[in-house]
Amino acid sequence: MKKDIPIPEVTNVFIAVVKEYNEEFQCDDWNAYIINNKEVALEMVLIISKGYDEDTLLETSIMRKKIEILPSKSFAKIELIQGEVVTISNFFNVTFFENNKMYDKKYLFKKGTIKESALRTIPLLNKRGILVK
Repeated sequence: MKKDIPIPEVTNVFIAVVKEYNEEFQCDDWNAYIINNKEVALEMVLIISKGYDEDTLLETSIMRKKIEILPSKSFAKIELIQGEVVTISNFFNVTFFENNKMYDKKYLFKKGTIKESALRTIPLLNKRGILVK
């Protein structure tokens, strides 16, 4: 059982939602990234994401992504967040192994937090976005 497995606290791993220009479609897109700001690589990274709105009972499909190795001081694109989904709450559950120990953390972008006025420069990515720690 998961409750019987000691899971250490996650540090220096973040999720960011970044607004980027898409050259192919000539429009702005919102993309989610995972950032590994640790001095060690993360192994077998599993990310589950979902958008939801408790007021309207709207839910998106559950998305899953696996990254075999996420090197230290690096990042990887998780997914495109479509326009309608930006306005609702977005949840990311990240599980990974570091030095043969399992880590797990939930990241939440609350409804209304993904917006132009909240954009800041994200270190390591060197792009403007919203960061959840």
